[in-house]
Amino acid sequence: MSGPGDVLDLIRERRAFTRGDVLEITGMSRMTVATRIDALLEAGLIIESGTEKVAAGRPSRRLEFNTGHAFVIAANVDTTHTTVALTDLAGRVAAEERIEVAVADGPDVTLNAIADRAKHLLADGRIGREDVAAIALSIPGPVDPDTDRPSQPPIMPGWDAYPIPDHLKAALDVPVLVSNDADAAALGEQRVAHPGSRALCFIKVSSGIGTGIVLGGKAYRGTDGGAGDIGHVKIAGHGDLLCQCGARGCLAAAASGRAVARALVDLGKPTASASDVGVYLADGDPDAARLTQAAGRVIGEVVATMVSLLNPSEVVLGGVLASPPLLAGVRETLYPRSLPRATRHLSISQSTLGEKATAVGLAAMVVEREYSASAVNAALARS
Repeated sequence: MSGPGDVLDLIRERRAFTRGDVLEITGMSRMTVATRIDALLEAGLIIESGTEKVAAGRPSRRLEFNTGHAFVIAANVDTTHTTVALTDLAGRVAAEERIEVAVADGPDVTLNAIADRAKHLLADGRIGREDVAAIALSIPGPVDPDTDRPSQPPIMPGWDAYPIPDHLKAALDVPVLVSNDADAAALGEQRVAHPGSRALCFIKVSSGIGTGIVLGGKAYRGTDGGAGDIGHVKIAGHGDLLCQCGARGCLAAAASGRAVARALVDLGKPTASASDVGVYLADGDPDAARLTQAAGRVIGEVVATMVSLLNPSEVVLGGVLASPPLLAGVRETLYPRSLPRATRHLSISQSTLGEKATAVGLAAMVVEREYSASAVNAALARS
């Protein structure tokens, strides 16, 4: 424990709630603890609120991370549209707008539109760039954790290795963070709905299929960002189906929202996208429910292997197809095909946060990077 940032870590991670907790955990002197906490209070990084009962003596003031210390611009690029939101450091949305650009429009058009909309949100809220911790962007493809660039995304032509951070930094002059959308949503769900989870898998089923994995409270991204890309796992019996990635027999070709939409069109029901399938499901359409449950069975076959390998305590279903039929279908095949020990303590559920999960996760990623112990210690040393 060398600086105020290390104390902030304890408070952010809810390992310390009072000055006494910090004293006990760190072994620092009372004067040093007081100095560290005073520095955090003066910088507005923490707040004191209410009281916390202690074993002996007077109740102590409760220490909390100040989630209002700065804003995050959270942008989620999808296959049909993009949303740009202004949030606090907990991912609570203050303002949000939808813009009609998507991955197919290419990186230049999409990122320029995001930067333009972000500037409008900041102007409308009278928020200066100095009050923005970062702009965090999620995309429906793998992101290299070392460069924050797309890493051979299967359904994002023209985006591979595109310098997203450089583009947005030049346009907005704030720090930039880029994540896979399922990774961000997984972290959002873990932080809000399952804070005690040591291993969580978030299965996003929309136009494509992807998985975000959270291990030990951190998003697991793999060597170059490809962890959890189950949409392009080959499925037996579906080798005739052509996937967007150009291969045949992928899980996404057989069971994504795009696949269900195609099946509904074959039944004579106008369905242009996975979002339309979501509308049918919300309206209780029996064909959409039946086809979505069937898709869930296929998805469950792949997730069963993931469960046996990772032994998560939670599998959370999200995306526009997340619904009781999808949940039922996944359960039908996952449990019989997984190792019994791997499912002994497993919970399978729908997303608690829904569309908010990505923004919450992006904000959490920004906090992990911009408010790490080293970053805070360096910032306070400069001030």
